[in-house]
Amino acid sequence: MRRFFKWVGILITVTVIVGALVFFVFLPPYIEAERNNVIAHAPYDVTNDAAALHETLIVGDLHADPLLWSRDLTERGTRGQVDIPRLIEGNVALQVFTAVTKSPAGQNYEANSSDSFDNITLLAVGQLWPLRTWGSLKERAIYQAEKLHQFEAASNGQLKVVKTRDDLEQVLEARAAGKPIVGGILGIEGSHPLEGDLTNLNDIFDAGHRVFGLHHFFDNELGASLHGQANTGLSDFGREVVAELAAMPVVIDLAHSSPQVARDVIAMTDVPLIVSHGGLHGFCPVKRNYPDDLMLDIAETGGVVGMGYWADVTCGDITPTGIAKMIKAAVETLGENHVSLGSDYDGSVETAFDTSELAALTSALLTEGLTEDQVRKVMGGNMVRVFRQQLAQ
Repeated sequence: MRRFFKWVGILITVTVIVGALVFFVFLPPYIEAERNNVIAHAPYDVTNDAAALHETLIVGDLHADPLLWSRDLTERGTRGQVDIPRLIEGNVALQVFTAVTKSPAGQNYEANSSDSFDNITLLAVGQLWPLRTWGSLKERAIYQAEKLHQFEAASNGQLKVVKTRDDLEQVLEARAAGKPIVGGILGIEGSHPLEGDLTNLNDIFDAGHRVFGLHHFFDNELGASLHGQANTGLSDFGREVVAELAAMPVVIDLAHSSPQVARDVIAMTDVPLIVSHGGLHGFCPVKRNYPDDLMLDIAETGGVVGMGYWADVTCGDITPTGIAKMIKAAVETLGENHVSLGSDYDGSVETAFDTSELAALTSALLTEGLTEDQVRKVMGGNMVRVFRQQLAQ
């Protein structure tokens, strides 16, 4: 009997060890690879004129989520869609790295409960994030900012975290001199990391975040999400937060907020607003894309709308040609000064190209009939204008 219990103990120990290896070592990379797939494809055609133009562009992307995953962004990855080497290959000058801090189980575009089980908690545990992040949304935002600073330190000068206008100009000047460098701008996807406390805003700002989304896939203390249950506008707390953000050297992001929240923010602020990632409703009439009249109101603030690369906002075609067609429609609807890129790379979306292949998008935009000046604006010029205006010296 003693021998039997000994073997039972050994079996239990082995089972626990194997289970831990699967959960902590193999499962997170597998989930990332499945969630952020790039469809296999032959190399895209890039005309000589487009290739030459692309090398002269300031390329910027308003939204990507690689900080969510356990991957060394200083190394060229074999999974996912964004890292520093691939950004440099794609001639990307500026990338917004957004901290995802909560995601409800069963996440969908129609309606989510803020009380649903949070998938990011499981991911934080499985990826062995610091214990302080397991129960705190604020600490998750701060930790992901710390990760980007660590990548900056290990990048051999190829990444600079941009917090001020001077930082931005240093990156652009270095690139103009031929240096391979990317400016990384930190942001939060939804302001639930404030945890209902306005004093937490300074801690998140001090961590380096300069783009402040108000909502993600669920209602929070600030008011209603586009994908929540309340379908209302800003709460009193939300108005306090927006008033504070409007006075700070940051950019307010309306992506995922309810239409009424967006209208409330427009009414009470006098700063350029952005929708960091999405699509054009007139091109793809789905709930995820704001109505065109609301997009026009956002454009009138001097802001920009980032065009995403995934099927839910494009209604199907996610090749460079498909994205270029949507961008052309957005330029025609919103004006050439108010359209930008907002890939949502590494945000649990499937794409048809990664960030190293952005010359193919430049080529597709030219093929669609955009002028070189329009291409310069869309690919990054409009984004740079907004950040030059909003960041502190």
